[in-house]
Amino acid sequence: MQKILLYYKFTPIADPVAVKLWQKTLCDGLNLRGRILVSRHGLNGTVGGEMDDLKAYVKATKQFPGFKDTVFKWSDGSREDFPRMSVKARRELVGFKNSDDEFEVDENGVVGGGVHLKPEQLHDLLEKYGDDVVFFDGRNEHEARIGKFKNAVVPDTRTSRDFLRELDSDKYDDIKNKKVVTYCTGGVRCEVISAMMKKRGFTDVYQIDGGIVKYGEKYGDDGAWEGSLRVFDDRMTVNFSDHAKIIGECTHCKANTSNFENCAFAECNELVLICETCKQNPDLLFHSDECRERERAKQLRVA
Repeated sequence: MQKILLYYKFTPIADPVAVKLWQKTLCDGLNLRGRILVSRHGLNGTVGGEMDDLKAYVKATKQFPGFKDTVFKWSDGSREDFPRMSVKARRELVGFKNSDDEFEVDENGVVGGGVHLKPEQLHDLLEKYGDDVVFFDGRNEHEARIGKFKNAVVPDTRTSRDFLRELDSDKYDDIKNKKVVTYCTGGVRCEVISAMMKKRGFTDVYQIDGGIVKYGEKYGDDGAWEGSLRVFDDRMTVNFSDHAKIIGECTHCKANTSNFENCAFAECNELVLICETCKQNPDLLFHSDECRERERAKQLRVA
């Protein structure tokens, strides 16, 4: 039986390159596939494989002193959802670009971040404060098209680098004194975003411990979450139950859908939100008219 593990750990790492080499050797020896990033701030990964191999990976990874209390989240999927095993050493664990002066990391994690809430604690907060609680999406905008927490604020972000610009604007001044709950897929981005928000005058900031994944494990589609979860492997999207609400709209016909497809122009990295009916028309599998024309020109050159 195969599964996928999602995890992260903020902890100081003196030699990220050495940790990268160790993790690559460990994963290759266990026949795992996935993506792992290592930086001086810690570790962030998603790996798939056989259950026994994943358990061996968890046991070995926790032997590194800074990783011993890492929380590993299990998800449905397999090794085949990833093309290869990629382990890279990067300047930043999350690509906010030049955010080194935005936060610090010590042996306890990100310094000055938001208060961690377990899923049941989040429900307690909602019950007690109601509309004074504001959800703030810590992902890129396209992810929120198919799934988000109810009435969430969704920043205008295409990449992680856009968050600094958004938070430096005055768009969110009206919620700075409310109880703001940041959330993201597994929780790693919100560790940094919550710290950046507090530096910019947000007074009462929280983050969902374990992110959307942990919340979905606890409450599925019977709580404050609605829709599907965008994931970054061959699965593209996952649902937490058989009665997930479909909130996405087809780019072309506006029918409800949660189906993302890669743009048919191979050099484009964008996705197309498209229903199964429109998907049958090859001309509609493009992110933009420009992509369609560039693909046609490419085909003419080949011919």
